[in-house]
Order: sequence, then structure tokens, then C-alpha cells
Amino acid sequence: MKSKSPIGIFDSGYGGLTVFRAIADKLPQYNYIYLGDNARSPYGDHSFDTIYSYTLECVEWLFALGCELVILACNTASAKALRSIQQLDLPKKYPNKRVLGVIRPTAEVIGNYTKAQHIGVMGTRGTINSKSYLIEINKFSPAVVVHQQSCPMWVPLIENNEHLMPGADFFVKEYVNALLKQSNDIDCILLACTHYPLLLPKLKAILPDHISILTQGEIVANSLVNYLNRHPEMDSQLGKMGQKQFFTSGDPAAFNAQASVFFGEELKSLKMH
Repeated sequence: MKSKSPIGIFDSGYGGLTVFRAIADKLPQYNYIYLGDNARSPYGDHSFDTIYSYTLECVEWLFALGCELVILACNTASAKALRSIQQLDLPKKYPNKRVLGVIRPTAEVIGNYTKAQHIGVMGTRGTINSKSYLIEINKFSPAVVVHQQSCPMWVPLIENNEHLMPGADFFVKEYVNALLKQSNDIDCILLACTHYPLLLPKLKAILPDHISILTQGEIVANSLVNYLNRHPEMDSQLGKMGQKQFFTSGDPAAFNAQASVFFGEELKSLKMH
């Protein structure tokens, strides 16, 4: 069945659907399985060991469904679990399978988006505290100065569908102001959480025109195109019938109602079993 292998896409909740949407738009011919670990989200405030354990469990579940390639469409999982999975688990147990994240593809290109060489990174506590973006961006663009800001209230607002309500304005402004106070030279802000694109209307309304806002969906989609072009041995194993399946560790009815906001179309999910 290797010729029918779907691409697995994992997130702790709904946010990865914004990345999945961009990937599916760019590569509509492939088969996909999306898994949201909604029963245990958000991941942002969990410990390194807990996030690694949860992420590995979900990756292995996707492997069991036939996925040869899994994308962690989650910044927190990419920051705290990806390296361990790639270095410890894949060589021992799954030498022919691959797991990719969202941080490295973003770090590779972000230097192209700043003229002042100062960027802001906004993410969950877990992503910010891991310093993964500081480390990865420094590898590819050592001249770029990275200013970080954690935004612990943004994911709860989005997952409770309060993100476009007037009550969200306070928390949007609070974190943006805290970031901009760090430097007057910031001219690019990376939304380093896949939930945050849903806040774009509010962010664009309060940010100065000279500051660009970078979301990750298209960056990750372009990186995947590049990866599959460079790895025909992987591409040849992937099913190409345009099929999409959605699973959640939480309540499918609740997932379906909320997920359409992130994915841009109605969808039906199944319970992770």
C-alpha cells in the first residue's frame, strides 16, 4: 500500500488547518490525513517532555495509518518535539519515514522580508521560551536581530471564537505594543503560531503600514514542494487522488464546527481511535 501513502499533517488543535489549507491549495493532487489533538490542546504551556510525548504519540498514530511523511503544522511541537523525533525515534524505529516542521522553512526565508534587519516573532509561551526561532534564524540570517513576544491569550480567544470580538482588542494591542517597545526598527512580524492568521484583520488595523506581517502557510507549502522535488523516492510513495481525511482526539462535532473557520470550508472529522 506504500503507493497510496497519504501525507500526515498534525497540530495540537485547529491552527494547523491554516497550514493545511495552503498546502492543499498548492498541492491539491495528494492524499492527506489531518490530526488535531484537541483533547489535550493547547500545547503552548506544557513542558518539553509532555509535548514530546504527545507529539510522538500522534505521529506514530499517523504512521500506523500509512503515512510515510508527516508535517508538524504546529510551532510548539516543532520547537519542542521535532528534533528529538528526528534524531532519536526515526533512526531506531522508522528509518524510512520522515517528519518535517514549520520552524526551519520559515527561518530559511524570513531574512528576505526585512530591510531593517529587525523582525518580531509572536508565538505561544512554549515556542518563545524554546528560543527555536532565535537559533534557526541566526543560522540562515545571522545579521537579523530577532525580538520575541509570547501571546498566551491569543489561542484561547481564537479557539473560543472570540478573536474578532471587541473584547479581543485589549489583548491584541497589549502584546503588539510589548513587542514594538523592544525596538523601533522592527519592519516584519512573524506570526509564529498557526492560529494567529485569524487575527490578521485586527493586527493590520493597528500596525503601522511599514511593518509587514508574515504567516506560515504559504512558506511551508512552498517548502514542501521543494522537498518533494528533491526527494522523488518519497514522492513516488505518496497517493495522488486528492483525498482529505480529518481526525480529532476530541469531539468530532465540536471540531467540525470550529475547524471550518480555519480551513475555509465545511468538513467532517472522525474520532481518533
